[in-house]
Amino acid sequence: MGNAFLRTALVAAVTALVAGVPATAEAAEPGQACPAPVTDARCAGGQLTDGTPYTFAKPTRWNGSVLVDLDFAAGGLASPLTASLLRRGYAVGGTTRTISSWNIARAIDNQAAALGRFEAAFGRPRYAIAEGRSMGGMVAAGVAQVYPGRFDAAIPMCGGLGGSVGQWNQKLDTVFTLKSLLFRDSALPVTGIPADVPGTQQHWISAVQSAQATAAGKARIALAAAIGQLPGWGVAADGTATPVPDGRDVDGVEQGMFLALAGGPLPYLGQAAGSRRTIEQLAGGNPSWNTGVDYARQLTTAAPSQQNAVRRLYQRAGLDLRADLARLAAEPRVSAEPAAVRYLERGIVFTGDLRIPVLTVNGTGDQISTVAQQQSYDALVRRAGNAALLRQTYVRTAGHCTYTTGEQQAAIDRMLTRLRTGHWPDTSPRTMNALSAAADGTPGRYSSYTPPQFNRRYPAGH
Repeated sequence: MGNAFLRTALVAAVTALVAGVPATAEAAEPGQACPAPVTDARCAGGQLTDGTPYTFAKPTRWNGSVLVDLDFAAGGLASPLTASLLRRGYAVGGTTRTISSWNIARAIDNQAAALGRFEAAFGRPRYAIAEGRSMGGMVAAGVAQVYPGRFDAAIPMCGGLGGSVGQWNQKLDTVFTLKSLLFRDSALPVTGIPADVPGTQQHWISAVQSAQATAAGKARIALAAAIGQLPGWGVAADGTATPVPDGRDVDGVEQGMFLALAGGPLPYLGQAAGSRRTIEQLAGGNPSWNTGVDYARQLTTAAPSQQNAVRRLYQRAGLDLRADLARLAAEPRVSAEPAAVRYLERGIVFTGDLRIPVLTVNGTGDQISTVAQQQSYDALVRRAGNAALLRQTYVRTAGHCTYTTGEQQAAIDRMLTRLRTGHWPDTSPRTMNALSAAADGTPGRYSSYTPPQFNRRYPAGH
């Protein structure tokens, strides 16, 4: 996992910190007052050996646990969740992604290094918990797999749990289908994203918005979103979630798919282009492929409401769905560059090898970390015989990582109970919602949910 030299250096640094010796001169001294608005806590901060910032806050009345988050040092001290956690006695902190970016292997290693800095400043915790959202959720799950001897648990929220390779193959499927059926003769890139990322993002979003104005465009947008396992409801331009459409409401389901692709403050197509550019630069080429992929089969694994919407919209537009699927099957495929795949494999391919408890949280309408990836993670954990260590929960919310403070607090409190007792407490929606409401006064939205089978599990042999 990751560069051998970097791993050796980080392990040595962590070992030194456990012994009470600062790894570098930048390690912060304990007992510093935290900046406003944090009170009744002491803070430590500095830089890891690769220049990554880290920050921790430890409350005066500490419960012995510390949460380590990929993104905490980028404003985490001011978040409502931090205030809630500190009141409950949790120490909180972590790093930023500014240095590691899509070098997920480095980001995972940095969480262990940051934990060492916390220990140097405040002493060893009773429980060290990796947690985070989005990329931070994927990193937290990676920490559970790579560093079970350093961490006691992980809480990945809205993380790409299909792994780096799998989730970017899934994104390729969506964009490839749109390009092939709607924009084949355009210059819109599927891979090889140019340096003008904002321009590329806007061109893609504008093209899909224009296609949405036609019956044929709606039909093919729905097909691409269904193949890519996007949600059938989304977020409006002001960031508010639209109503969940009835599964029989063809127009409502398609509108949700469109919003997931090209609407709201974080459209799927914008993130797909921007992050792919970063990954291609770091990996030295394209790490995604669709050779051998059967898109007609992938359509059959989409949610029934989405399959129904695709069929009805094609009929309404006077298009032949079978003909379009045949066009997709005949379209020249995208091949990956092996060295780029190996780069993405290092950060990270999930194997199901768990030795510490993991509690996942995912929104059922998340357009970035699609909920089907949770099924892949669960299947791998079960196949490895580690199902007893995993619990998965789902929040009925649209948009990426759109949880309330209470919903996040409920998951963290449940994990602490699991660590203290050695047994999983109740994580049913009813209990999680009661805990959410008790934490911040807002009704929780946890719900029973079974995700669809993830289409692009990697390695496929798993």
